[in-house]
Amino acid sequence: MADQRTYGSGLIRDIELLEVLARPEAAAGLGVSRIAEIAGRDKAQVSRALATLAEAGLVSRDEDTKAYRPGWRLFALATHATETQLAHLATPYLRKVVAGLNETTHLCVLRGNRVLTLHSELATHAFRGIGWEGTSVDPYTTSAGRTLMSEWDEEMIVRWWNLFPPDRLTPPLATTIPVGVQSNTESLTLDFLLDRIADIRKHGYASVDEEFEPGLVGVSAPVYGFRGDIIAALNVSAPKQRLGGHLRAAGEFTRSIADQLSATLGAPMRRAAPKAG
Repeated sequence: MADQRTYGSGLIRDIELLEVLARPEAAAGLGVSRIAEIAGRDKAQVSRALATLAEAGLVSRDEDTKAYRPGWRLFALATHATETQLAHLATPYLRKVVAGLNETTHLCVLRGNRVLTLHSELATHAFRGIGWEGTSVDPYTTSAGRTLMSEWDEEMIVRWWNLFPPDRLTPPLATTIPVGVQSNTESLTLDFLLDRIADIRKHGYASVDEEFEPGLVGVSAPVYGFRGDIIAALNVSAPKQRLGGHLRAAGEFTRSIADQLSATLGAPMRRAAPKAG
């Protein structure tokens, strides 16, 4: 008998299969028979539906065990949706930082082995404010990158350093990054990076002084998600002549706004970082 599902009901049934694969039981993958049993559907119909979903990248099938798991495209869509929602929720907090410091502020995440700017709010003078959204830069010489790495233990940082050594980082395309940016990784050492990350844990924010680009300083503070992990960083970058004299105050202020955003995202209460003496 021909399948008489409407397009809408067919989509709903396919979503039900994805929900089955999101269960804890499916962590190691599930076979067609078990998926059909949980969904309460005919095995042949489920098999056809899974084959279609696999072609679209929404599920993947292990060639050895024949078990199905969520696919790469599903994760990609989830990441994009999460980041879009994060940028939306973060916007008023970015504006608070701009209002308090009168400097352009960015929301950054770790994407692959690079720091990606999801969203920027411009200050009145808009120093380098245009062109950063969608741009990715190295994580080692940026306050945002160090902030995003600051919850990792030393073993993980060393492993990351060995996997993505700074002298092998691919620079961003010239057409996608503001003119004049030259990340200085030549003199960077692993021990120096570990020391700076230890400072972030102590004070609750990161700062860089002409490490990313001559004449440029910046601060960043971590944004925590509902699981208590760092999911983003609030970043402020500005000319040293304007911000260099009060990096500590800027860092503490940015941290306070990042904490407010974290609370909005449902992050667990954290012990306040001590003010620098």
